[in-house]
Amino acid sequence: MTTATPVKTEYEAIIGLETHCQLSTNTKIFSNSSTAFGADPNTNIDPVCMGLPGVLPVLNAKVLEYAVKTGLALNCQIARYSKFDRKQYFYPDLPKNYQISQYDLPIAEHGWIEIELVDDAGNPIRKRIGITRLHMEEDAGKLVHAGSERLSGSTYSLVDYNRAGVPLVEIVSEPDLRSGQEAAEYAQELRRIVRYLGVSDGNMQEGSLRCDVNISVRPVGRKEFGTKVEIKNMNSFSAIQKAIDYEIERQIAAIEAGERIIQETRLWEEGSQRTSSMRVKEGSSDYRYFPEPDLSPIQVSEQQLETWLSELPELPTQKRHHYENELGLSAYDARVLTEDSSVADYFESSIKSGANPKAAANWITQDIAAYLNKQKLTIAEIALTPANLADVITRIETGKISNAQAKEKLSDLLSGVTPEKAFAGQELISDPTVLEPIIDEIIAANTQQLEKYRAGNTNLKGFFVGQVLKKTGKRADPKLTNELLEKKLNA
Repeated sequence: MTTATPVKTEYEAIIGLETHCQLSTNTKIFSNSSTAFGADPNTNIDPVCMGLPGVLPVLNAKVLEYAVKTGLALNCQIARYSKFDRKQYFYPDLPKNYQISQYDLPIAEHGWIEIELVDDAGNPIRKRIGITRLHMEEDAGKLVHAGSERLSGSTYSLVDYNRAGVPLVEIVSEPDLRSGQEAAEYAQELRRIVRYLGVSDGNMQEGSLRCDVNISVRPVGRKEFGTKVEIKNMNSFSAIQKAIDYEIERQIAAIEAGERIIQETRLWEEGSQRTSSMRVKEGSSDYRYFPEPDLSPIQVSEQQLETWLSELPELPTQKRHHYENELGLSAYDARVLTEDSSVADYFESSIKSGANPKAAANWITQDIAAYLNKQKLTIAEIALTPANLADVITRIETGKISNAQAKEKLSDLLSGVTPEKAFAGQELISDPTVLEPIIDEIIAANTQQLEKYRAGNTNLKGFFVGQVLKKTGKRADPKLTNELLEKKLNA
C-alpha cells in the first residue's frame, strides 16, 4: 500500500509600508530653526522644538502646502478639516516626551499609486497599491550610541536635537504588496513622486526617506492575516527587498516548525543580512493620544485646494504612460528617463527641438548616462543642450554624419562644442560618383583579398569597408559604401 505524499503548503506574504518623508522646508514644522542637514550637533534648536516651558508651536504654512500636494499626487482625499494630536512616549531623543502628530483626523486618506515592474521579456507589469493615509508630524532627535550601533552594548549615548521638530509626512500603505521586489519599487515610486513635487530630496542616506515594513505570511487562499512583524533600520531600497525576502523565509520556517510568530519590531542587520528582535510592538493605546491643545484645527478651503492641484507637475506614472503609449518607447527606457525629473525634462526638450524620440532615448540612457556616471555629474551639469542633441540626431538621420562619427565627438559635444564646429568638414560622402572611383581603386589594389572573397570568404567584405573608411577619413556613407561594394565585389 502506497502512502500519499503530503501536499506542501504554499504561503503568501502580506506587506505594508510606513514611510516617513522629511519635507524640504527651510525651517521646522512649529518653529523657525533651520532644517539644514549636517550642521554641528545641537545648533539648529530653539525653545519650541526643545519643549521649554511657556512656548507655543505655530504651524509652518509650507508644511501644510507640501503635505496637501503630496496627498493630491497620491490620489488621496484631502480632509477639509483635520487636527494635530499628542503622541505620548518617553525616549531621550524626544525633548517634550511627546510628539505632535495626527491620529484620527489626518490631512489625507484613501489614495493609491501605481507601481511598474518589467518582466524578463521587457513588458511592463503594473499594479495599484492603496494608500491608507498621509499625516503630518514632527521628527524626533537622533541618538548616537558609543561602542555599539544599538543601545545594548554601548558604553554611553549622545543625543543631537537638530532633527527634533523637522517636518515629516508619514505615508501608510494598504497591505497590497506581496514581495520584496514590489515593496522596493513602491518605495522608489514614492521617492520619485516627492522629488518631482520638490517637497523632499528623498535621500535615504541622510534619513530624508525612512521606511518601516509590516509583514506577515499566510497560506494561499486564507483570508485572515497572519501575525504582523515590523522591520526597521533599512537605509536603501535593496535593503528593503532583502529584509522582506529574509523575513518571509523566517516566518514560513517558523510556522512549518510549529513555532508561534509574535507581534514585534525587528531590526535589519546589513552585515549579517538578517533580521533580529528589537522589542515587542506597541499598540496605539500605549501612546495615549489626545488632541494637541496648543494648535488650532486645520481647514483647507476649496479655492486653496484648487490652486495647489493646478501647481502639480506631470508625475512619473503619467510620463511613463505617455512615453510608452504615444512615443513608442520600451518600458525600460521610459522607466530610466522618468527616474529623475531633470532627465525627463532634458528628453522632452530634445523632442521639442526635433529629435526622434527613440534615438534621443538611446543617447540619453546609454552614452550620456555612461558619461554622467563616470564623471559623477547630473544631466543639468553637461554643456550639451537638448537642442544640440536634437541637431546631432537629425544629422545622423539625414545622412550628414554617421553614428560612429557622433560617438567619436561625444566628449567634445558634452563639453560644449557645437555640432557645427564638431563636424565641420566631416560631412559624409554620399555621392556615388565620388565613392565609386575610390572603391575601384581599393579593389584593384587588393586582388588577393578579392579572389578569396569570390572564393567564398565573404567576411572579407569588412576588410574592403575598412579600407574605404580609411581612405575617406571615415567620411564614406556606411550604407552607400556597403551597397556599392556588394555590387562591385560580386560583379
